[in-house]
Amino acid sequence: MPSDPLSSTLAALAHPTRRAILARLAAGAATVKELSTPFRMSAPAVSRHLRVLEGAGLITRSREGQWRPCRLEAAPLREVCAWTDEFRPFWNRDSEPLDTWLQHLRKKATA
Repeated sequence: MPSDPLSSTLAALAHPTRRAILARLAAGAATVKELSTPFRMSAPAVSRHLRVLEGAGLITRSREGQWRPCRLEAAPLREVCAWTDEFRPFWNRDSEPLDTWLQHLRKKATA
């Protein structure tokens, strides 16, 4: 696993199953069994994904009697957002020609 937190988070987010698990946890805490239900994989395979997410600080696991819920932790996602926001001027700039072209087409369509 990468040594810095941002790299760990990005590595964890790189797998679609882990992103789907995070999306599910955004709706609330869930057990490993509940998280493994939509996937065609074993509970141990889901547990491996959970270990990666936990290692990146994206989830926490606790014990509440018989229930062992997993919960989403948002802090690492905020760090990813902060990092990607540095590039917002570039993707906004790249869309300017498209915006200009779309405005031209709209004017042409109404003329």
